[in-house]
Amino acid sequence: MAEFFAMGGYAAYIWPSYALTALVMVGLLVATLKGLRSREATLKALEGSRPPRRRARREAAVHETAAEMGEG
Repeated sequence: MAEFFAMGGYAAYIWPSYALTALVMVGLLVATLKGLRSREATLKALEGSRPPRRRARREAAVHETAAEMGEG
């Protein structure tokens, strides 16, 4: 087992490279998740600020008319 961790005498180069790679990967994950949350918040704000779509308004009007007429 000790031979494996010694990496044939190259452990001083291999283990730090593994650590640096893992650090970069975690950094990329954090940056990606942070960007995702930011973009989701922006999308939610934009969706809340725009008027409803024509189809949704038309369907609402149909349901409203049906309710006024006593239909379900």
